[in-house]
Amino acid sequence: MKGRQPSHNLSGLTSSMMKSRRRFVQGLAGGGILSAGLASSSFVFGNPATSTVRRPEELRGRVFNLFIDETIVNFTGSEHRATAINGSIPGPTLRWKEGEEVTINVTNRLKERTSLHWHGMILPFNMDGVPGISFPGIAPGETFQYRFKVQQSGTYWYHSHSAFQEMTGMYGAIIIEPASVEHIQADQDHVIMLSEWTDEDPFYVFQKLKTMGHLYNFNQPTLPGLIRDIAERGLGAAVSKRDMFNSMRMKPTDLADLSAETLTYLVNGITPAGNDTSLFEKGQRVRLRIINAAGNTFFDVRIPDLPMTVVQVDGMNVEPVTVDELRLGAGETYDVVVTPTEDAYTIFAETMDRTGFARGTLATRPGLTAPVPERRTAQWLSMADMMGNMSGGDHDMAGMNHGSDDNGDMQMSMGNSVRSRHATSEFGPSTDMRVDFPRTNLDDPGVGLRGASHRVLALADLRSLHGPFDDREPDREIELHLTGNMERYSWSIDGLEYGNSTPIHFRHGERLRVHLHNDTMMTHPMHLHGMWSDIEDENGNFLVRRHTVPVQPAQRVSFSVTADALGRWVWHCHLLFHMDAGMFREVVVV
Repeated sequence: MKGRQPSHNLSGLTSSMMKSRRRFVQGLAGGGILSAGLASSSFVFGNPATSTVRRPEELRGRVFNLFIDETIVNFTGSEHRATAINGSIPGPTLRWKEGEEVTINVTNRLKERTSLHWHGMILPFNMDGVPGISFPGIAPGETFQYRFKVQQSGTYWYHSHSAFQEMTGMYGAIIIEPASVEHIQADQDHVIMLSEWTDEDPFYVFQKLKTMGHLYNFNQPTLPGLIRDIAERGLGAAVSKRDMFNSMRMKPTDLADLSAETLTYLVNGITPAGNDTSLFEKGQRVRLRIINAAGNTFFDVRIPDLPMTVVQVDGMNVEPVTVDELRLGAGETYDVVVTPTEDAYTIFAETMDRTGFARGTLATRPGLTAPVPERRTAQWLSMADMMGNMSGGDHDMAGMNHGSDDNGDMQMSMGNSVRSRHATSEFGPSTDMRVDFPRTNLDDPGVGLRGASHRVLALADLRSLHGPFDDREPDREIELHLTGNMERYSWSIDGLEYGNSTPIHFRHGERLRVHLHNDTMMTHPMHLHGMWSDIEDENGNFLVRRHTVPVQPAQRVSFSVTADALGRWVWHCHLLFHMDAGMFREVVVV
């Protein structure tokens, strides 16, 4: 985007950068859109001078008109260009009805092509909104008409599938009312859309990562940390731990590509300082539709002193399960029901790398706040995150605290890890790691959430409410490896970036089993367009239906797919930079 002011200081964490980091974490109290539709209007939205902010409008009906235009925003203290839908970030919330046909007219007022993808929707492939696959994209000055029958209900969202426009503001919520009765009963219904903003040009951020993949990672091993480890574990174990990572050129804090050094985290387009507020009356059942619309961030969401009952995941109803915290990868949606009894609660969405947070308030009236939790210390990746089931046996080890192994165990693990780390010849130079024995445990909530004293949701806790939609045994199986090279900042599937790959072919109507095998140290939220992924346990038993499947480091996740959607689709990591770097494949159903 033009008009960005990127920083060219690639050195350490200087005093000015620390100030910048604090600013990004909190943002401006009135941060938001200053002027929308630069060529057509000049109304004020979220002016920091007046601290007035409002949520996106809600549109209902069967015909919708959306306009994509440039806008000026100020989230951090400086003005930058962004991309808005109908003059707001997020764009309008679209309310549809299951069984009805909807028409969405999208007009492009930008100087470059654009698109809108309807995330998780079942529709004809030529309405999916992926340029170069399902259609050419929407040219400047052009209006493209999306038209399809709504075949599902629940919480979904939409976003640009062009370049990095999603990171500059192009996303919005979709709420689909069921054709018959609503099984989830609530007195209040609120969208909690999590996202992020960077003052830098996303293209420039991406290029910096291509040059130095760890540029924004400031959770590095330090001397105080070494001293603490020596005190807790002894000199031998502390030194061995660091020698292991150094010998493998691994960074145990590779939790996120971007951090609060460049990102400000938003709830419904509002900064933590701005404090987005959702209202309720005491004793009411409140439904929160939590959507992770961030381009590159995992959020750990909790509401201190208020349990959350998960009732829907990725738009599909699940058996209710009550937890205190849950993790959302980019593209995932979770609907929870809460019954607040106090005047105010903080909705706290902490980033997985613990450098920042998005924050809102659930309150009985505007202006109320609740305490904001202290951010937790980032945890190191464990040996299981590095190398999976290191024993090579029938049990997984991810639930164990491998970060605190004694010296002997660390040396044993180091030997296994180095062997596997360099066994990369099968996938070539785009791959810097290969996991020989992946772990399969779905009961692991992930790094930073293990061993918590409160209830944390894991994938194994989820059960679709009505069982599998297709109970046929799969006819065939395919295995895909999620691969990458952090030093080159190259991401791929089976060692091939998208430009070097060939399509994956499904036979129309077939039932097949897929194994996603993560050979990297990062979690990838894998999104398959047009079809559902029916996640299975280790014994092949159906658990839950998803459209976005998070696969943790060194983990293997299996699911079945019914290829019931003819046409050209895509399958990709929903971390935007991973997708653009090559973790993206075309899927052809014929």
